[in-house]
Amino acid sequence: MLAGFALLRPGFTGRARTWWTAALIIQFWHHIEHLLLLIQALTGQYLLGRPVPTSIAQLVFARVELHLFYNAVVFLPMVVAMYLHLRPTAEERMAAACNCGGSEQRIPATA
Repeated sequence: MLAGFALLRPGFTGRARTWWTAALIIQFWHHIEHLLLLIQALTGQYLLGRPVPTSIAQLVFARVELHLFYNAVVFLPMVVAMYLHLRPTAEERMAAACNCGGSEQRIPATA
C-alpha cells in the first residue's frame, strides 16, 4: 500500500493530491508503528513497561480494533482523493497528466 500511494501520488493534482498525501502519511505512520513493534519484539524492551510489544496507537485502541482503525483512516482519504480526481475543477483539469476527469486533451489510442 505504501509503495502504491507513493507511486500513484504524481498522478493527483489539487485537492485530490492533498487527500492522497494524507492517506500516504497515515500509511507511513502505520509502517512506523510496525517498526516500533518489531524493535520491541526483537529487543524484549516494551513501550512504557507493558508486558507485550505495544504501538503508540495501542495506547488508545485495543490491538484487535487497531487494524480496523488504520484501514478506515487510510480508506477514507483515499476514496475522497479518487472522487476529487475524477471530478476536477477547471484548474485541476488543466494541471492533470491524465484524462480521468474528462480532460479535453485525450491520449490517442495506439493500434
